[in-house]
Amino acid sequence: MMHARDPLVLGQVVGDVLDPFVRSATLRVIYNNKEITNGTGLRQSATMNPPRVEIESHNQETLYTLVMVDPDAPSPTNPTNREYLHWLVTDIQETMDASSGNEVVTYETPRTPAGIHRIIFVLFRQEIQQTIYAPGWRQNFNTRDFAAVYNLGPPVAAVYFNCQREHGCGGRRFLGAN
Repeated sequence: MMHARDPLVLGQVVGDVLDPFVRSATLRVIYNNKEITNGTGLRQSATMNPPRVEIESHNQETLYTLVMVDPDAPSPTNPTNREYLHWLVTDIQETMDASSGNEVVTYETPRTPAGIHRIIFVLFRQEIQQTIYAPGWRQNFNTRDFAAVYNLGPPVAAVYFNCQREHGCGGRRFLGAN
């Protein structure tokens, strides 16, 4: 179970995008040979191409769905487009990279016009292979609703990084954080 020292809780990923969940798979996201960990900082230029995504669990027959969202669009202080969908891939086999899956929504590099944005990768275990349709737009995607519509259940893994424009400065501020 998630606890107060969990980086997903501290980064308000749990709360803003996800409900508490129990990790049951390992999700590795690698940009330009650099594996991200929760809270890693990247500039937009480092995210121009889709990352390599690796999944490890205990059942190699399992398929996964990967969602990549920005809950801070267009700015962390006014996230009116929360959650902006950057990538949606289904039918990923455990031992394969996400590029082997079915890209439902093509990868779009994060654009952070103001502030530092959390870019979140959420992994769901698919109980069955099913057709998942691309939403009609990228802004105001809702990861919780998406998982409910397709009966994906809770996430099995998640990781996020902080992204900012090339010449951005400063850190993340969380309202109400001590």
